[in-house]
Amino acid sequence: MIYVVIIFLWTAILLYILLGGADFGAGIIELFTAKGNKDRTRKTMYDAIGPIWEANHMWLIIAVVILFVGFPKIYTTVSVYLHIPLVCMLLGIIARGTAFVFRNYDAVEDDMQKIYTPIFVYSSLITPFFLGIIAASAVSGRIDLQANDFLSAYVFSWLNWFSIAVGVFTVSICGFLATIFIIGQTDNESDRKHFTRKARRTIFIVMACGALVFLAAYLEQIPLFSWIFGDTPGLIAIIAASISLVIMFFILERDQPIMLRLLAGFQVSMILFAATYSHFPDIVLLKNGTNLSLLTHQGQTKTIDSLAYALLIGSIFILPALFYLIYIFTKRKDVSSAH
Repeated sequence: MIYVVIIFLWTAILLYILLGGADFGAGIIELFTAKGNKDRTRKTMYDAIGPIWEANHMWLIIAVVILFVGFPKIYTTVSVYLHIPLVCMLLGIIARGTAFVFRNYDAVEDDMQKIYTPIFVYSSLITPFFLGIIAASAVSGRIDLQANDFLSAYVFSWLNWFSIAVGVFTVSICGFLATIFIIGQTDNESDRKHFTRKARRTIFIVMACGALVFLAAYLEQIPLFSWIFGDTPGLIAIIAASISLVIMFFILERDQPIMLRLLAGFQVSMILFAATYSHFPDIVLLKNGTNLSLLTHQGQTKTIDSLAYALLIGSIFILPALFYLIYIFTKRKDVSSAH
């Protein structure tokens, strides 16, 4: 049953990157949109993220609960030694959600709208940035369990060029996902061409940020290149992602939003797979050369079994409800367009 739990953990993380990433990307794209196009971009973005806005943080909660219940040592280590970026990420989530609600559903439109918008867009940038920092820090080998001062224990564990580069890369991925999602929500040919050009630019930005990650890993002496290209499955994943990217370039100009979203999701899935496969089941790499493993540092067998059954049963209720939520928003958009 341990592998059932691990699959759910990996899937929850992936779905949070995909759906939550597209959600965060909406604010990121708005931040870097010219003033004259902000209203149009904002409206289209709301239509695109509407179906996932209510549910995207569910995947983060599931991942946290799995770690807390099934892998307490891993959960404790990460939450203690990376508590600063964790708090920054959580504050970003709270600030972003609050600003989004007040900006769109406030009964009175006044000067406070000028405050909600900056909070929304900047927290949309900050949150995935620290999410990427946390992910990179867990595998960078910088967490020092033997540290005897504050900076070594709680700052240098995440404040390094590799973690920062992965944070920037995560932000670019979110922007990329948002631009792909938004193409399918456009109402006219002019908007579709505008957002298609924006999608092309974000693809090149993602590639540049990815190169920056490899450069930072080289400078920090982190064997990222061998992790990704050093084994056959990882190499196949990267090749598959590259081929799908080429296909995406060819169909960007065509009206195939579902295919574009599937390709974007596939590419992010392959990147995550390639980055995690080589050191599986190790999920946290420590400074002293030891690692925290999903197989070695799991909870009691009965706990893992109960958690696995709870996840399997819960998915029976969660997944159909999620699909129905997406269906409702799609039908609502169709009805609005008809009127």
